[in-house]
Amino acid sequence: MNENNEKKEQTNPNPHRRNQNPHRQSADINASAQNVENKNPMPKKNKFKKPFFKNNRNNNTSQIDNTQPNDNPAGEQPKSSGRNDRRRNPVTVSEDMSRAIQANFAAQDLRMNPWKMIDTNNNAKIRFTPLGGLGEIGGNMAVIETEDSAIVFDVGMSFPDETMHGVDILVPDFSYLHTIKDKIKAIIISHAHEDHIGGMPYLFKELKFPIYGTPLALAMIKNKFDEHGLRDDSKYFNFITKRQPYPIGDFVIEWMHMTHSIIDSCSLAIQTPAGTIIHTGDFKIDYTPIDGYGPDLHRLAYYGAKGVLCLFSDSTNSHNPSFTKSEASVGKTFDNIFLTAKGRILMSTFSSNLHRVYQAMEKAIKYGRKICVIGRSMERNVETTRALGYIDIPDKHFIEVHEVQKYKDNEVLIVTTGSQGETMAALFRMATDEHRHIKLKPSDIVLISAKAIPGNEGSVSELMNHIVKSGATVHYRDLPDMHVSGHAAQEEQKLMLRLIQPKFFLPVHGEYNHVAQHAKTAVSCGVDERNILLMGDGDQIEITPKYIKKVKTVKSGKTYIDNQNNITIDNDIVLDRQKLAEDGIVNIVAQISQENGKIMGKPVITTHGIVANREMKRFTNDIETLLETLLLSMKPETLKDHKAIENEIRNVVRKHIVKFKKRYPLIIPIVFIV
Repeated sequence: MNENNEKKEQTNPNPHRRNQNPHRQSADINASAQNVENKNPMPKKNKFKKPFFKNNRNNNTSQIDNTQPNDNPAGEQPKSSGRNDRRRNPVTVSEDMSRAIQANFAAQDLRMNPWKMIDTNNNAKIRFTPLGGLGEIGGNMAVIETEDSAIVFDVGMSFPDETMHGVDILVPDFSYLHTIKDKIKAIIISHAHEDHIGGMPYLFKELKFPIYGTPLALAMIKNKFDEHGLRDDSKYFNFITKRQPYPIGDFVIEWMHMTHSIIDSCSLAIQTPAGTIIHTGDFKIDYTPIDGYGPDLHRLAYYGAKGVLCLFSDSTNSHNPSFTKSEASVGKTFDNIFLTAKGRILMSTFSSNLHRVYQAMEKAIKYGRKICVIGRSMERNVETTRALGYIDIPDKHFIEVHEVQKYKDNEVLIVTTGSQGETMAALFRMATDEHRHIKLKPSDIVLISAKAIPGNEGSVSELMNHIVKSGATVHYRDLPDMHVSGHAAQEEQKLMLRLIQPKFFLPVHGEYNHVAQHAKTAVSCGVDERNILLMGDGDQIEITPKYIKKVKTVKSGKTYIDNQNNITIDNDIVLDRQKLAEDGIVNIVAQISQENGKIMGKPVITTHGIVANREMKRFTNDIETLLETLLLSMKPETLKDHKAIENEIRNVVRKHIVKFKKRYPLIIPIVFIV
């Protein structure tokens, strides 16, 4: 490398140096693979220092001259020091070796950045729009589209917070789907968890599209359709085979087996006009899964080697270092409990976590216990997986709930719902003596083999209090491996990033702090910061072979659902409930004389959540005085309009309560003009 080249390299910053802002909203990277056969194929982007070669034209070889200047002009011979003499000997590098080193650097660069093989002259564009699952845990739904086609990824649900009174579940706002309904070709289901399929029946009451998914996922959707009176909509089902490509509109989609906390979870390879996209879905890398089917890393690596334009990847556990433990580790904990338990064992987990349920059932059979399944969703899911052949346990091991009393306590396992502390679930009713057949007793051992969903911590704590009051022993987080996550920790996320080696990266599924941390992990695995965007629900991202950027924001949000009646709840109703809960209500009923504009008799004033009973008399007198003063100051024409009078009363009473109580209650005046 000559001196001019050295100066040029010093004045040009390393093009691979990262921008320190991971939230950059657009990037325009137009890099292509270098030709390995080029005479000078040294990669420009490499964090390692490039070798420096000094040509020796006389000997036709390259040398690194490590000899020191002559410090002895008198000609004295330096003393030999052995090792130091060897350091002074020049190391020669032939031209062939130099070319091989440079070619290997180029090959490594292409191997670590296979996306450079993507044709950047391709002007195709796609758009990705998350409508749920970002900025939250659950409620996952997204759309990917071209000019002529669109597909929907999952239609999930999430849980309300404590301020959403009377709301059981939340589903995404489907407004944007209505605007593009004419080009939606299909709904793609990655797996059968509620946060990915729970909103399906509510969508199908508004819009209907073909559905593609594994047999188990579609079977569980069918159960939901049956409950909602949508039995005939199973005609939209398309059962997929893994590793089989399916042309759908402008896309070709392939399902790849992935390990998670539910059977038949999949990652997706989506071939688009702009390039290949990989969507991991919810995942973890479990090398010892219960069913023996490990993640299809071979297929992921296959697509990675061909060059992936963009990776969408699960961010839920992005703060957890190391690896997520295998599902098999829970079985060892179960084995120790079943070995020593003297009474009944009650195990509660998510009804869709069927590998967890299966492990508990296996231990019950091993130690001579009968299995009783309680809870509508648990019963339905167990029967569905047994019918499909995913759980192979003969009927002889199961008993009905009314048969439990016929067996000794040490001969019974009860598998039930209620791990999230739901008051209507079977476990809660058992703990509060409200269940028809089962009541907890001191000899019982209760295993809550699940983690509280954010927002449900209080409900789980209340459930545990009731269990402890009953005298039973409860294990929740006090034993190691009572529960393991179904989501990838950082080391598994790194493995996925290294397998795919994408040009662009969009972290999905999680709150903002989760996706931000996942972005940092991606940067550590070689993804350029400028090629990463952090999204929120409603952000529409445009992706091409040359750039990725946010182009607009579409309408998103949540629809409130009363799951007991399978109906939606209008936003204003929920707001009124919040108002009542936070600030209370004031009702005022008064008769006003049309002749003199005065109140006839005494107004009827009632309040809830504003003043205590002992203060009610004084409060009523204050309101009566306010009304009398108001009526004296009102114009005669206004006194003929009861609506106008009600508005004036509402305003003056609100000002009074804000001044003295610092509250903003719901005020309902009713006026009769007689």
